[in-house]
Amino acid sequence: MMTDPRRFIPRVDEILESQAVKNARAHLAEHVIRARINQVLAAARAGEIAPQAVKDEVEASLIDATPYSLHPVLNATGVIIHTNIGRAPLPPEAVDALVAAAGYTDVELDLETGLRSKNRGRAAIEALLAACPGAEDALVVNNGAAALLLATAALAPEEEVIISRGELIEIGAGFRLPELIESTSVRLKEIGATNRTHLADYEHAVTEKTGAILKVHPSNFRIEGFTSSVGIEPLRKLADDRGISLIVDLGSGLLRSDATVPDEPDLQAQLAAGADIVIASGDKLLGGPQAGIMLGTHEAIAKVKQHPLARAVRIDKLRLNALEASVNAPSNAVEDALHLDPAEHLARTEALAQVVGGEVVEHPGRVGGGGAPEHPLPGYAVALDESLAPLLRQGRPAVLPRVHNGQCLIDVRCIPASDDEKLAAAILRAQEQAE
Repeated sequence: MMTDPRRFIPRVDEILESQAVKNARAHLAEHVIRARINQVLAAARAGEIAPQAVKDEVEASLIDATPYSLHPVLNATGVIIHTNIGRAPLPPEAVDALVAAAGYTDVELDLETGLRSKNRGRAAIEALLAACPGAEDALVVNNGAAALLLATAALAPEEEVIISRGELIEIGAGFRLPELIESTSVRLKEIGATNRTHLADYEHAVTEKTGAILKVHPSNFRIEGFTSSVGIEPLRKLADDRGISLIVDLGSGLLRSDATVPDEPDLQAQLAAGADIVIASGDKLLGGPQAGIMLGTHEAIAKVKQHPLARAVRIDKLRLNALEASVNAPSNAVEDALHLDPAEHLARTEALAQVVGGEVVEHPGRVGGGGAPEHPLPGYAVALDESLAPLLRQGRPAVLPRVHNGQCLIDVRCIPASDDEKLAAAILRAQEQAE
């Protein structure tokens, strides 16, 4: 009679006494360790692992385990603000700020008096006001969608908000701005046509029920050809004449004009043109953490601060500190990638190609994240065999290339020069695996 080999699978209590488990308890909770052990035991019972290999498999499972699941990715796509890998990478100063705010902080404490402070986030706000002096005040919330929801709810409570049909945008993951806004008591009033909206459309739409005009920058698409839209200045005059508010949602977070993306509107210009509130995301062209930034007049910002939703969408202390550091830092990864010197880009690409092989090709980068849609950023990439792409994505470190026209394209635009050797080593490992 044959003996079932599964009888020799080690017992759980025996495995729990192993040195590998004892070492893992320094950084993993007990339930995590047991879950990993159970996974290995299940594989052994299914005949996928030999009983004598169970302890080694448990050790291998625990030795590099971390209590978190997100891991760094080298962005070789040439897309600067890549939503799938977390948008803007934080500058070192902001990373330090996250660590500094990780424990107990004076986020709502006056250290001089020992009493509760009412100036939560004031330092981040002052940093934004210094960087964008056209604003009188500011408020920072959880993200851009929250900022839009709060601004419309506070400035047009139980009233209509007028918006052009050409600006009824769907953002990522299928969320649509009209549905977001109307989830509160605000009602949208659509005007104009998809491609053309005139000042007269706004004028005819304003009634006693109107609370605000909303102008949304179509940041993730472009309409070209027979088009027409209305600028901020004439809308400001109309808003003043009718006693209503003017809200501008830019999304991309460009603080001031930049010749590299000449068609991308900036916050400073919209405020100068007369917007009551301008909304932007912190983790796009601003180069900071996820945040919804509202810059505007004292009166408008006071209204949004007093609205009950403001507490529900409040930003946490970690990102407040990181946002302040991002605005005050001398530069950040988004700015560096956006303004990468073409000669340096080519030299780094040629050096990489010399190490890993492949052909140096012209490769236009992109801003991404809804910024400057269809605006190319001239650059270069190393073209490799397409079969390397999945191996690179699953390596450590993970490398995300661009797969296009049967090629695996490696663009160093968004990779710090200090990581070039790490990138080359990852490619060489993938090439060895592919052989």
